[in-house]
Amino acid sequence: MPLRPPVSDHDHIQGKFFAAIELVEYGDYQCPHCGRAYPIIKKLQETFSTKLKFIFRNFPLAKIHPEATIATVATEAAARQEKFWEMHDIIFENQQDLNREALVKYAERLRLDIEQFNYDLDDEVLYEKVDSDFETGIRSGVNATPTFFINGEKYNLGWEGNRLEQYIRNSVLGEQ
Repeated sequence: MPLRPPVSDHDHIQGKFFAAIELVEYGDYQCPHCGRAYPIIKKLQETFSTKLKFIFRNFPLAKIHPEATIATVATEAAARQEKFWEMHDIIFENQQDLNREALVKYAERLRLDIEQFNYDLDDEVLYEKVDSDFETGIRSGVNATPTFFINGEKYNLGWEGNRLEQYIRNSVLGEQ
């Protein structure tokens, strides 16, 4: 199933826009599986370096992860201060503590404007952006987290261990 819509400059992107490998993750900051995928993605970024661009799209499963939505909004609030990826990392590295007070502490650690950050945590525009990402996931066939897309196509094989790396090496880069 294809990614809908395709990656654009409206996404949060790490890496070169025209990299050979485009890896999109639909994720939930409170999801334990996403927490286990986090270091795997970091390793892929290190391994493939400039060949890989990574995109994270929000897919909070609020019914089973009650703090996922506010954690997601916290990353979007941090993005307004040019610190999306830093907040993304802190949240995944502290998945067990995602209440508002903890999120403000993470913002302080990142030296964000705390007054602005608190305001943004309540901004309906950011909640609408999260909902929009969620809807793109639904349109793209996402029904669990993490869900990955590689070069615009849904990846349906296992991602744990080195399976994603091997798939990219063999099927995307054509290495043997």
